[in-house]
Amino acid sequence: MNVTTDFNERTVEYEQLLNDFKAILKKNALKFTIQREVILETLYNSDEHLTPESLHHLIQEKFPDLKTGIATVYRTLSLLEESNMVTSLSFGTQGKKYELGAKNHHDHMICTECGTITEFVDEQIEVRQHAIANELGFKMSDHSMQIYGTCKTCQNKQLQ
Repeated sequence: MNVTTDFNERTVEYEQLLNDFKAILKKNALKFTIQREVILETLYNSDEHLTPESLHHLIQEKFPDLKTGIATVYRTLSLLEESNMVTSLSFGTQGKKYELGAKNHHDHMICTECGTITEFVDEQIEVRQHAIANELGFKMSDHSMQIYGTCKTCQNKQLQ
């Protein structure tokens, strides 16, 4: 089995992503602001899955003189998600965590104890998913796999 967990390569350069974002804003009759750009840039430079609150906190730390409200973060994330520029993982009552869609395709293992998210790629799974879609006459355009369970760290804590 060949499972890869280290692949943070971006599939889109930031300048192209920014141009796409500006086009989406224009299409929705919204202004391009420095706050919106900072949200996009922070997502682009992050290797983490961020809640709106953690993204807002990160922006406040990195840009203390820039007034960016939490409502702006929520609205911008919503627009980016509707435009397929970001994807989200739902954590029920804990809300969503977001990541930029400009990374190579990957799947997720999510610890239900601590919330740790491990990204991985397994070529056998990829091949099998396409085969299943073909067998059922389904034209797949995209897919997302999320495996829920308990990470090794939390399993070890339970044994102590």
